[in-house]
Amino acid sequence: MAKEKNESKTCDFCGQPVDAVNHVFQGRRGSFICGDCVLTANAMIREREIEATIPWTEKTFPVPSEIKAFLDTYVIGQERAKVAISVAVYNHYKRILHRAMRANDDDVELDKSNILLLGPTGTGKTLIAQTLARFLAVPFCIADATVLTEAGYVG
Repeated sequence: MAKEKNESKTCDFCGQPVDAVNHVFQGRRGSFICGDCVLTANAMIREREIEATIPWTEKTFPVPSEIKAFLDTYVIGQERAKVAISVAVYNHYKRILHRAMRANDDDVELDKSNILLLGPTGTGKTLIAQTLARFLAVPFCIADATVLTEAGYVG
């Protein structure tokens, strides 16, 4: 449908008059889009790309009690460790999702935290980490650091 000469040109997405916006882009077949609609479309595309790469969203990511309940099905004991890890994993993914979804002008910063599991052999440190990796569907790798120590080192 061709536009008449006396009809004012408008953005084909939002309907704003071309004269009322700062930037206007004209398509090959006479269609128009304003700069605001370009930014909106770009944000929508970015959000869809992020959603395609991240399996969790803030609404679907399990809360710490659900993470701990999954750990409880595989790990016996170590209640304090399971609670601490469940909360840390939840906060970690919340930080990742927040960073991926936030706008450029967002002033909220979520700090990174780390966990160090210590304990004697056979207390379930590796089992907790393996179970958590299975729950989150992420790869799990075990590395041996004994080759990094000096020969003959004691202590």
